[in-house]
Amino acid sequence: MNKLEEKISTYIKVNKINAEHLIFTTPCHTVEEAAASANTSPDDFVKNICMVSSEGNIIVAVVKGEDKVDLDKIALVLNVAKPKMADSETILLKTGYPIGGIPSFGYDATFLIDSRVMEKDFVYSGGGSDKSLVKISPKILQQANNGKVVDIRK
Repeated sequence: MNKLEEKISTYIKVNKINAEHLIFTTPCHTVEEAAASANTSPDDFVKNICMVSSEGNIIVAVVKGEDKVDLDKIALVLNVAKPKMADSETILLKTGYPIGGIPSFGYDATFLIDSRVMEKDFVYSGGGSDKSLVKISPKILQQANNGKVVDIRK
């Protein structure tokens, strides 16, 4: 287990989050790779789209793997100027995790969870590295990140 995988694993244990932290020898950077590693369907995955508000705060949109975020909807929901997509440096700085391993909780951000995510019994999310995942129920995920459930997909 590398230090970032250990970081999210410790966060899960310390905060008593009912989730499974899975570590693989194969990459999980894309939804397709992650589904193959976890031996499950791409439909079971969420991705964490990181944006930055005009004030410099990180906004994380949790959407199903096949969905795209609508920045105008996010601006409307948060009553802010349209956020900008975060670059890899900003993502690492603000979340503590690199692209391809970003969990859906465990760091300071405004979390928005698309309503379609809540339809699933469980989802897989980033697990700290490009070779790890977290399996969690959407309801527990929402509790873990204090997320707001809204329609934010295109």
